[in-house]
Amino acid sequence: MRVSSATARCGCPAKINTSLEIVGRRADGYHELQTLFQILDWGDEVRIRPDRSGRLRRIGADYGVPEDDDLALRAARLLQSETGAAGGAELEVVKRVPIGSGLGGGSSDAATVLVVLNRAWGCGLDADQLAELGAGLGADVPVFVRGNSALATGIGERLEAVSLGRRHYVLVFPGLTIPTPRVFADAQLKRDSEPLSPGEALAGRGDDIAALDFYTCFTVEGPGGRWIVSRTGYTGEHGYEIYVPNADALPLWEELLAKGADLGAVPIGLAARDT
Repeated sequence: MRVSSATARCGCPAKINTSLEIVGRRADGYHELQTLFQILDWGDEVRIRPDRSGRLRRIGADYGVPEDDDLALRAARLLQSETGAAGGAELEVVKRVPIGSGLGGGSSDAATVLVVLNRAWGCGLDADQLAELGAGLGADVPVFVRGNSALATGIGERLEAVSLGRRHYVLVFPGLTIPTPRVFADAQLKRDSEPLSPGEALAGRGDDIAALDFYTCFTVEGPGGRWIVSRTGYTGEHGYEIYVPNADALPLWEELLAKGADLGAVPIGLAARDT
């Protein structure tokens, strides 16, 4: 068993979905979808200290998630049980991504733990095996295991890596969290959309979630005019993230910081990604 006692400090990138189409519903209740995951260069940090104790411990967990619900800890337990690894680890998650914001913070934390401990414990799983294992924790985990922006189909498990060019986003969290099960159980949700062409998906067309009534919006005035911001987790005219040209991103971020109290929202990050 290969175990280093050094602490690994790992960035866990957040994601946004630049499009989402629900194209069907399976007999088991899962939804068939088509979505484009944009991986960002901003997110949580996970600090992992592998050891030979066989015990898994988390420290500094001040983000209000019980141990049994913590995806980072669950990922370590799953890898240990599925591979028979004898190693242990101490885990600390530094949360930056708001819980329930739709940005994949917990899933990214889990993927990072799988990748790091797979190597530290000498489990020998390849990326496909890790992604399959991660899918049991959440549909978003496989895309973070692979670490690339991707077009996802099926229930989100079939991934085709894409390059989206360099884009800049201002991320705004309006303090509204909506559980994913509530979204997919909503009677208003369109479940028979036509799949987008790859070009349409890459252009960010398609958002079956934005039409749901419980997504309240607010507007801000920024460079280039008015932007509509809502808690949907999607980009574009009705997007929760505001997508702006590089030259406008920093001025808009500063404006949001200044106006945050009046908007009833909290700007949480300024992120750019080119893969």
